[in-house]
Amino acid sequence: MLFLPSLLFSQSDDCFYYMNVSTDSISIKVLNEEVMYERIYGNSEEIVLFKLLNNDGVPIVNVQLLQKNTDFIPTNCFNKSSKIVFQLVNGKIVTLHSITEDNCGILSYEEKEKINTRLLDGYFAFAKNNYEELKKSPISLMRIQFVGQAKEYVINSVIESEFQNKIYYPENIFVSFLKCIE
Repeated sequence: MLFLPSLLFSQSDDCFYYMNVSTDSISIKVLNEEVMYERIYGNSEEIVLFKLLNNDGVPIVNVQLLQKNTDFIPTNCFNKSSKIVFQLVNGKIVTLHSITEDNCGILSYEEKEKINTRLLDGYFAFAKNNYEELKKSPISLMRIQFVGQAKEYVINSVIESEFQNKIYYPENIFVSFLKCIE
């Protein structure tokens, strides 16, 4: 009995919320963003960020794709047919479905640095039939299905992010943090 309170606290120690709001009409929990993929090479940067959230009892993933390049950055878009497919280390495949209306992101040009920046933002929902698998096994591969094309990302166990100056563990994002948004 004496160890039960400390066990309960230790389970929630790694749940760091960006926002946690509960009122009579809404309940929103949003975890801090996690870097899932980062590639910085020459004049090109690509970063995939995830935020896990719970909106009135529905677990969701907010995906942000940030690209910077001195060259033109081609457009990628999300719509209702977009998906994120994860291959898990245990060999299983898990698919998240877009709940985002047509969105092709924002393209801007930073005159001072002479660099193009594109930000694409989307929301993806978990399917009930494979939600439990994400809690059990790390991710090895992620495929993002944009409108008209797909891109695959190898998911590392550890990322020392140059973008955020922080260490992330992307392969275990769901194993570690799904409990925080349930």
